Amino acid sequence: MAVELIPTVVYSTMMGVVVSSIVRGAKSYNSNQGVYLFALLVLLLIHILGELYIFTGVYQYAPEIAGFQLPIRMLVGPAFYFYAATAMFAKFKVTTKQRFFALSGPIAILVLMVPFLFFISPEQKLALADPSTRDPNLWHLAVTTCVVTAIVFLVFTFVYLFAAFRLHAKHTAKLMEKYSAIEQRAMDWLKVLLVLWGFIWLVYAINYVAGLLGFKWHFMGALFPFIELVVLITFTHFALKQIEFFENEEDSEPEDKPRETVISHDKMEEISEKLILAMTDKTLYKDEDLSLNRLSKSISVSENYISETLSQYLKTNFFKFVNHYRVEEAKELLTNSEKLVSTIAYDVGFKSKSTFNSAFKTMTGTTPTAYKKALLTKKQTNL
Repeated sequence: MAVELIPTVVYSTMMGVVVSSIVRGAKSYNSNQGVYLFALLVLLLIHILGELYIFTGVYQYAPEIAGFQLPIRMLVGPAFYFYAATAMFAKFKVTTKQRFFALSGPIAILVLMVPFLFFISPEQKLALADPSTRDPNLWHLAVTTCVVTAIVFLVFTFVYLFAAFRLHAKHTAKLMEKYSAIEQRAMDWLKVLLVLWGFIWLVYAINYVAGLLGFKWHFMGALFPFIELVVLITFTHFALKQIEFFENEEDSEPEDKPRETVISHDKMEEISEKLILAMTDKTLYKDEDLSLNRLSKSISVSENYISETLSQYLKTNFFKFVNHYRVEEAKELLTNSEKLVSTIAYDVGFKSKSTFNSAFKTMTGTTPTAYKKALLTKKQTNL
């Protein structure tokens, strides 16, 4: 079999990206996040080597190791989840139950591969690659096994990607309880990458099964590796760049149970008045780095009491509470000043125009620019 040039070049490039990322990330391997990033990169490297094993024709010289990457690839989903968990919650600990479930995927694949591991010779494996030499019964068994393996891989990986997606939502909710600006901490890039990885593995599995069943989309052999390369480069760039934010002990595990009220209604009313005064009189919301901790020190009320008052009494969270005042002043400035929208964004406490636009649209249903245009149109109509 001739070497398939384009996939070989692309996957070789991917191998270089992963190896360089492993080297560049060496300093972080003393943390949980670094350990799981290293594990994920190694697993991706094994996946890439498995593809090169096929596309370069190496399988002709080492048919006895055919399929070596299949059980190992099952660990990509768990590794991605554990990396995401430790990146978002610095004190996250993997439980014994989680480790056992993560290993259940590779074990299931190994069980499915038992006939090929122990009862088929290397020569018979190599013969399966050529329609003129393959044994029909062995080929039928091989196709069935590979299709089932692909389905198990897809389901198993999607379970972990979905779990990571949910974990990201909980992480964002946690941040909104503590910070007025969350864009640097929220790891929104990870949410996008989760969708892209899901798409890639879905297309990969479909293309893999289709090839086994005799359907060939020749353009996929060139296009798919390029897509995978772009996503891999994007992931490694953000993963290596990501700042590790150390959370408090209670943030090490996302909470599913609602918080019980431990302070009286009168006390919450008193605290709410202090919170409102801190916004209206002291205009603390103009501090772009305002956090729950800073607000707590400013009004001499514990963080827990403030959080409880916001959630139980004012029915909001810290992020929404602070940004409400920012947006309200922005509306005032958009109405009564000639300042640029970007200038107003920074004046009222937002760190960036994009964050301002997002918060403004969430609370008003329109963008700041559209809001200002609507005001101008209304004024001109009234003239």
